[in-house]
Parts: sequence; C-alpha cells; structure tokens
Amino acid sequence: MRLAIVGCGLIGKKRAAAAAGHEIVIVCDRDESRAQQLAEMTKARAVTGWREAVKADVDAVIVATTHGQLAGIAIGAIEAGRHVLVEKPAGRTLAEAQAIAAAAAKHKRIVKTGFNHRFHPAFLKAREIFDSGVLGPLMFIRARYGHGGRVGYEKEWRAQPAISGGGELIDQGSHLIDLSRWFLGDLTVDYAAVPTLFWDMRTDDNCFMALRSKAGQLAWLHASWTEWKNTFSFEIFGRDGKLVIDGLGGSYGAERLTFYRMLPQMGPPETTVFDYPGEDQSWRTEFEDFVAAVNDDRRPCGDITDAVANLAIVDEIYRKYRL
Repeated sequence: MRLAIVGCGLIGKKRAAAAAGHEIVIVCDRDESRAQQLAEMTKARAVTGWREAVKADVDAVIVATTHGQLAGIAIGAIEAGRHVLVEKPAGRTLAEAQAIAAAAAKHKRIVKTGFNHRFHPAFLKAREIFDSGVLGPLMFIRARYGHGGRVGYEKEWRAQPAISGGGELIDQGSHLIDLSRWFLGDLTVDYAAVPTLFWDMRTDDNCFMALRSKAGQLAWLHASWTEWKNTFSFEIFGRDGKLVIDGLGGSYGAERLTFYRMLPQMGPPETTVFDYPGEDQSWRTEFEDFVAAVNDDRRPCGDITDAVANLAIVDEIYRKYRL
C-alpha cells in the first residue's frame, strides 16, 4: 500500500512505524520541521499543505492531526479517491463524523477510525474468550482510564474546545465508550456528569457515564485527567465469569488479562492470567486490519460508523449533562 500521512506529531510517528513494510510516499504537517523530520525517517517527501498530500499517488491517507482538522482532511482524502485511517474521535462533533461517513458511502471508500485499544493483545484475547460464550450472558462493564496531565496542560490544544471538541470525555472517554460498544452493542445514556474539578480550563477534566445496552446491560465508565498515577482498568462481568484487563504498557503498567471463571459451587473462581509484557503492538495490528479491509473490501474493526455512534453518545452527554 502507498501511503500519505497528514500530521507528523507523536501519533503520526506511531502510525508511520506501524506501517513498516508499506511505502510512505508523502508526509504533511503545518510545522515544516516536523514534516521534514518524519520524511527523513520514512524516506518520504515532506509538504505543509494537506491537499497536496491527499492528491499524491497514494492508495490511502492516515489522518493524525488535532481534532479540529480530522474531518476536513478525511473528507478531502475520500473525495480524492483514497481510503482513510482517521484518528479517533474522527471529528469534534457528531455532525463532522456523519459528514465523513456520508462521503465514504458516496465514494465507496473504506474509512477506519483509530480505535487502537481494540487491538491490544489483552483485548483481542478477551474478545476471543467472550466470543466462546464461557462468560455466559453479559451483565455489565466497569472501567476506569486516566492520567494526571502535566504542567501547563490547561494551555494545550486538548483544553481548547474549538480545537478538541471537548475534554476528557471526547479524549480517553471515547476509548471507553468504543470498547464498551464492542462488547455490548449500541448504547444509550442513562446518566452522565462532565465536571471540571482541577484544571483551569473551559472543558471537562473528568467524565462519569452510565450507559445501557438494548438488552439492559450497563457500562459504568470513568475517565479522568486528575488520575495522579496513570491507570487503565476494564472489567467485563458475565453470569459465569469475569474478564479484567489492567494496564496498557508504559506508564499505565504492564498489560494483563485475568479470566475468573465461576464454579458451580461458587466460592473462589478458577483463575487464569495472561501477561503481555512486550512493546505495544496495537498500532501495527490495527493497521494490518485496515489493509485487510481494503484488500477484501470489507468493514474494518472500528470504522467510521463506530465513530458516529461514539460521538452520538459524546454529543448527548455534552448537551444534557455539561455543568
């Protein structure tokens, strides 16, 4: 696959590394020095205008910019005939994601949304166990995800709603919503709170959500920018067992999946632990799924329709529950 990458910051570099083995033809960033740096790493041509990048002779475009640019560039790439991998949340608003979906349908292009957490090995194994049916009917999900920011965090782009579309809800909260939807299906909002508790910013630094599936299962989720020790915990409760994913590697701690299987006599469960101490391979595995979806003309795992469903929940919470 011949690729263009628009956005040469941290995530753009991760996407470039994940695409090893494919030809990165052109890279783009408004900051010329960042574009040049990634171009040297990938032996690509560097430009500062995204329109030039999406019109280059490429098969697909990776859009790894700040939220405010995602939709416009993704739509431009689709209209240029390219398949697209666009970072989550795919836009600042529900309307922006819907516009991408409409363009993808009109031009018959594959659009993958960057929900890389689905591709962490602990989640892939959890999905395998879930699909086997041994958990029994699902009852609820409980999850926490957060970090503590850094000095000056309130001045960064994520704290500016005009660029980001929101705060922690649209940031790490989007991952929790997506993962919950992956296991429970479509969700509606029972209750939410999106307060600003610590940071001097015009958007939320915490989000609390109670979401419900059509079958009545609950997802109780909390994402935080005031988590002074980075944390990730995702628990899936079935009538016959429980799955717990802890850590994402790095500052979030070693990635681990624990399967607790209930016994007929109840009491202490049968416990199986899967440890994943290696480097984070989710970006590469997700990119492989995108390539396979393009080659097979199928829906990728976590596509633009998932982003639309995700942002529908985010949009409702901001409209109804923002203080």
